[in-house]
Amino acid sequence: MTVLVAGASGATGRHLVQQLLDRGHDVRVIVRSKAGLPAALHDHPRLAITEAGVLDLNEAELSRLVHGCTAVASCLGHTLSFKGIYGQPRWLVTDATRRLCAAIRADKPATPVRFVLMNSSGNSNRDLHEPISLAQKCVIGLLRLLLPPHVDNEQAADFLRTTVGQTDALIQWAAVRPDSLITEDHVTGYKAFPSPIRSAIFNAGTVSRINVAHFMAELMTNDTLWNRWKGQMPVLYGEELSG
Repeated sequence: MTVLVAGASGATGRHLVQQLLDRGHDVRVIVRSKAGLPAALHDHPRLAITEAGVLDLNEAELSRLVHGCTAVASCLGHTLSFKGIYGQPRWLVTDATRRLCAAIRADKPATPVRFVLMNSSGNSNRDLHEPISLAQKCVIGLLRLLLPPHVDNEQAADFLRTTVGQTDALIQWAAVRPDSLITEDHVTGYKAFPSPIRSAIFNAGTVSRINVAHFMAELMTNDTLWNRWKGQMPVLYGEELSG
């Protein structure tokens, strides 16, 4: 199996790359600099590194990268700095999702490619009834006004829900919604739910980045798990907080 990972040098993306390599898969990554990857991976025989911003690659380059891939993952996110939040590219996650999906379609794979997007528990799945309190609605409304990355995450997931949809012949998708991310060194227990079981604003839980990476790798490589969650937006919690 060959997998493409965008955002591979991020805190979750690095774990995802390692998880896939540990499973014996060939991995292609898009990173601005391979210095963002662990040094031990730089010369890994099953890792192909493209040093570029994903939005800087042209259609031919993206088509070459997705060709032959059975799965594509996006772990892209905005840097937590003033420039990262309010600067360009304003719609990094959305535009990358659109361009990667366009590249998959242009490649015309014989079987559907699995597209896995790392998203956020603060983003609702509008295909389901996910009631939230008035206070949380107000806070999310403010986030939409004040924090462009929140809108970017919403629009990326909405593109998969509404434009790719549930019946696309070339792309299947899942948008993984982790709760507040923490750092741990090892995979531990976690649980996935179709919708949030806690308030992402007022009663947030936690899940480790390595657990998110483990779940994403399992989605891309485990047919049973994929068939359970494809076309959905599973929410991840650490096991001790999920009841």
